Amino acid sequence: MTTQNETLKVSANQSKRTFTIRKYIDGKFSVKYRTVPMRKTVFESTEYNTEGDWKQFLKSDNYYKV
Repeated sequence: MTTQNETLKVSANQSKRTFTIRKYIDGKFSVKYRTVPMRKTVFESTEYNTEGDWKQFLKSDNYYKV
């Protein structure tokens, strides 16, 4: 059985208070998501999320596929 190496790269859009989440599998781009706009306080605290936090976030419905 082959194990896939999944990584996330997240970039912030300060003016819109959204994040773009790019998922890579074995180093190849797979899919891109964007969060819904957040309140300022939530956005500021979310900027410190780890990759594990973002993987957990993707289990919610506060984003959409781009």
